[in-house]
Amino acid sequence: MTSSVFNALGHRVELAPPDYEEQLELLSRELGRLQREIRSAGIPVVVIFEGWEAAGKGTAMNSLLLALDPRGFKVYTIQQPTQEERFHPPLWRFWNKLPPAGNIALFDRSWYDRLFDPNSKRGRAEAVTDVVAFEKTLTESGVLLLKFFLHISKKEQSNRFKKLRAHRATAWRVDKHDLAQNREYKDWVKAIGRAIEATQCSSAPWQIIPANNKRHVTLTVFRSMVAALSTRLQRAGVIETSEEVAASKRVTSGPSLLEDADLTLRTDRESYKSRLSAMQVKLRELEHRIYRERVGVVIVFEGWDAAGKGGCIRRLVSGLDPRGYEVIPVAAPTEAERQHHYLRRFWTRMPKAGHIAIFDRSWYGRVLVERVEGFCSRRDWMRAYSEICDMESSLVNADVVVLKFWLHIDQEEQLARFTARQNTPEKKYKITDEDWRNRERWGEYVDVVRDLLVLTSTQHAPWTVVPANDKLSARLLVLETVAEGIEQGLRRHKRSGAV
Repeated sequence: MTSSVFNALGHRVELAPPDYEEQLELLSRELGRLQREIRSAGIPVVVIFEGWEAAGKGTAMNSLLLALDPRGFKVYTIQQPTQEERFHPPLWRFWNKLPPAGNIALFDRSWYDRLFDPNSKRGRAEAVTDVVAFEKTLTESGVLLLKFFLHISKKEQSNRFKKLRAHRATAWRVDKHDLAQNREYKDWVKAIGRAIEATQCSSAPWQIIPANNKRHVTLTVFRSMVAALSTRLQRAGVIETSEEVAASKRVTSGPSLLEDADLTLRTDRESYKSRLSAMQVKLRELEHRIYRERVGVVIVFEGWDAAGKGGCIRRLVSGLDPRGYEVIPVAAPTEAERQHHYLRRFWTRMPKAGHIAIFDRSWYGRVLVERVEGFCSRRDWMRAYSEICDMESSLVNADVVVLKFWLHIDQEEQLARFTARQNTPEKKYKITDEDWRNRERWGEYVDVVRDLLVLTSTQHAPWTVVPANDKLSARLLVLETVAEGIEQGLRRHKRSGAV
């Protein structure tokens, strides 16, 4: 029994029209023109080609590429992940390959390998969730995503394999995996059908193309590309308006984790020294364990200016093996980074399995400073809450421990620290005019922080609000929470049987 997504196709053979060459020439010229307009409009385009082995993906892609300016596209042939790629979350290698604004990325196979193979059943539900969220993040941020699946019958595939194997020059193109797919065709149909149905959406629909006739496939791909690019360019020329409110006006209601922070908490120095030493020893042991078990850890530090993020990070890493962690300070994006989705620069820095990445500020800048300062639109920062939650969920699904800290101080303590920095020569570099300007907008940032904590504190990646008026108490709470979070992650890893 075939999947419902293929039922309507049956074994239909589509023929190319007699004026195929003329049509292809016209479509090629139009496609070249649209590519230039896409570049001018700064619209990124992602095209994925999926399909049965020997269905003709390479032929269709090659015809398409001949019509495009090679300076504006890049082709990726997706093989089995390398060892380096296997040590990262599955989507990591695709985030690294996304095109900058105005460019086109074409994928010969894609992130669907995990979903299409019926023999790859582990984590299928999580994989579907990750893919749906990934594509939603791309399309809602303005990426044009086209998905083609080239379909042939089991008999047609078998015949093509025989022709390829009959000649020494092409026999190498058919391997054991290809032959196994033909033998298990029914199982593959079911798995592929379920995956296509689960990932079908209006913003990134699948186009299933009967692939018995290569010329028909080529014309169908060209027509689809021309139509999609034209429609996307028309949309780019329409200014979408919505009711705008002050970016700093709160969008949630009720209490947040800020209200639970006890800023009167204090720790005496003797107790601090002994507890700090014990926790640093424990963290060193946990660092070795996560390396052996291949569990990644992501630690995010956000908080008020002068709240003590740097001091917490220094105490956190002082006992660790420097080969096992990286501290990543986050500043404003570069011009090249602004040509991509804002999350890409963080995905590319995610740790490989068994390592720790510590972000001194992070992707939350989109819903903090970028929101308050108007560096992105309301539509962008409102969408970012779900995008961030989806990204963190994808990390957790890939066996990564995600720990997030908001270091909280009151205005009086911040003023005292600003003044001390300004009056201490060796610390004066830490205080800038920007810090004083941000302080004047404290009230605006409070509401924005409350929104952040309400909308992005999830079961799999909760926020820990650290009362930081007392630096000693704050450091101990951070180290203890990191140790507890890593231990929980190791237990979850053991229960899942992850390799």
